[in-house]
Amino acid sequence: MDHRKSSGTKETIKTVIYAILIALGIRTVAYEPFNIPSGSMIPTLLIGDYLFVSKFSYGYSRYSLPYSLPLIPGRIFFTEPERGDVMVFKLPADNSTDYIKRIVGLPGDTVQLRQSILYINGKPVEREKVDDFIDRSGPNNYTRTARYMETLPNGRKHYILEVTDNTIFDNTPVYTVPEGHYFAMGDNRDRSRDSRFLDDVGYIPRQNLIGRAEFLFFSVDGVIWEFWKLAKTLRFERFFEAIE
Repeated sequence: MDHRKSSGTKETIKTVIYAILIALGIRTVAYEPFNIPSGSMIPTLLIGDYLFVSKFSYGYSRYSLPYSLPLIPGRIFFTEPERGDVMVFKLPADNSTDYIKRIVGLPGDTVQLRQSILYINGKPVEREKVDDFIDRSGPNNYTRTARYMETLPNGRKHYILEVTDNTIFDNTPVYTVPEGHYFAMGDNRDRSRDSRFLDDVGYIPRQNLIGRAEFLFFSVDGVIWEFWKLAKTLRFERFFEAIE
């Protein structure tokens, strides 16, 4: 009897270990879940969105591994990101904080903003005014923010928000993206700490890329542990929505 119990316990432990290893393997080489804690990517991503990032999109570096274990030198199986990709990366300032932004500048590009218009390699990016973005800021309070459709030089389209055209980071110097680096910005242009802030974020090294944001799998307008409110706070319309 004791032998059977011991054997059963060992099998259970082995099963749990195998399950953990499989989960870690999927998380490392395939897809990793992330959640959105801030509004820097509104209207594309909302606070409370949960998404999957494809780890294989740009190949693998040490930052693809749990705890950034230094087992991969440089980057392997690399594929160049495309302008317009929404990517997750390790913040260059500390190489540990996860950030999510949109790639607008590739290696060798020049990037500048003039009166909030994005210029890439000296040419203005097309921007078209669309309907305002309406956001709930309280139980009975709503705010409206100007929303535009921006079309990047490769034809990729996405929405951005602009509160004003005249902040200090709506009129910038010319940034020249170094080789092996990328320039990333939030879609909520006046409320995003991104590559325009050279001391805080700056250019994103190739090694720091984690993966491309692919699709949402869950979204809640509130906190997930307040389960008694989920009937009212779940955003079912955002479940399994692709990220453009």
